[in-house]
Amino acid sequence: MSIPRSPAAANHPVKPYKPSLSARIWKQRYGFMLLIPGLAYFIVYRYVPMLGNIIAFQDFSPYQGFLKSDWVGWKHFARIFDDTEVLRVIRNTLWLSFLQIIFAFPVPVVLSIMMNELRSDRFKRITQSIVYLPYFLSWVVVIGIATVFLRSDGVINHITEWMGREPIVFLQEPSLFMPIIVIEVIWKESGWGTIIFLAALAGVNPSLYEAAVVDGAGRWRRIWHVTLPAIRGTVVILLILRLGNVLDSGFEQIFLMLNPFVMKAGDVLDTYVYFKGIQQADFSFGTAVGLFKGAVGLVLIVGANRLAKRFGEQGIY
Repeated sequence: MSIPRSPAAANHPVKPYKPSLSARIWKQRYGFMLLIPGLAYFIVYRYVPMLGNIIAFQDFSPYQGFLKSDWVGWKHFARIFDDTEVLRVIRNTLWLSFLQIIFAFPVPVVLSIMMNELRSDRFKRITQSIVYLPYFLSWVVVIGIATVFLRSDGVINHITEWMGREPIVFLQEPSLFMPIIVIEVIWKESGWGTIIFLAALAGVNPSLYEAAVVDGAGRWRRIWHVTLPAIRGTVVILLILRLGNVLDSGFEQIFLMLNPFVMKAGDVLDTYVYFKGIQQADFSFGTAVGLFKGAVGLVLIVGANRLAKRFGEQGIY
């Protein structure tokens, strides 16, 4: 026999028990323990070093340290826009990033679509392995391979001489520096992007392709109306992230390819910070340039994300 509830109790239903935050953390303690190595990595190697950005506002001296170095405010940031060398380096960086976005970014999309259309699973696996392999090579190895092909007595110049033409000084020609960098990026990095887009295509419902076939759509129509819309969100997210790194051209690759003949055409912000901040011991100015680069990247990511949402895409947050 149930006990009738009073009208007051009926108006105030009993709330379900909700454990406290500490109780929930203790219940999931083993799962949180798995987060400790990752959190420790980001705290020690990502967040703690950010405290060193204070030297961008000082005339930093290693002998005086952070606390005793003279505070100069925005002096070093003003130097960024007053120094013609810095402006030249920024132009080189922006031009290289533009070339990579226009020519290198679409390659993984095209490769993933081509692989998705392959009928033979065996040939598809072999092709994937060939495309993925360069990504696991270090830039030192990649530059070494490129040098073997492009140096004055390299493979390509042997072929040009055999054809009766004059050899081309690829590694000493400033106008060829940027195209060579972009080709190296395409060869090395495209495999990783292909993995991401193929993973997105793996989630496409096969019934969509079957319905397109029933409607009479050919292969190109299926790619345009089914495949591309399936990876559009992934393309937008990766493009937003790429815009955030528009001033980050990759130090190791550029540094290994630089030589006195192409220094003016190939010097970018990453290498400039190294030469200025480390080799010339201008720590404060090098830090100011690096901080400026990070601020620009943040603004570009926020702006691109808002633009993507305005056009109906999900964005990264």
